[in-house]
Amino acid sequence: MMNSYWGNYAGAFVPGLMAGWLSIFLIPLAIWSLFWMGLALWKAARNGSKVWFIVLLLVHTMGILDIIYILFFSKSKEKNTVKTAKKH
Repeated sequence: MMNSYWGNYAGAFVPGLMAGWLSIFLIPLAIWSLFWMGLALWKAARNGSKVWFIVLLLVHTMGILDIIYILFFSKSKEKNTVKTAKKH
């Protein structure tokens, strides 16, 4: 029976080799997620949406939930604020 130099531990180094390749995808994904989360949290705080702020802070969906909030929910508060300000 022939054993390799590493014995049974050869599989332990595979994640180390894969980490370099995975970082090519994970680093841009983390930057993407951080950008959208920051923007959505900023808009939620400015709109006074405490529930959305907490949900966006706790739920990480790689920017998907953040983009949905920005596109569909944050604009309604901004429009109402502008209309109210024009009436006065």
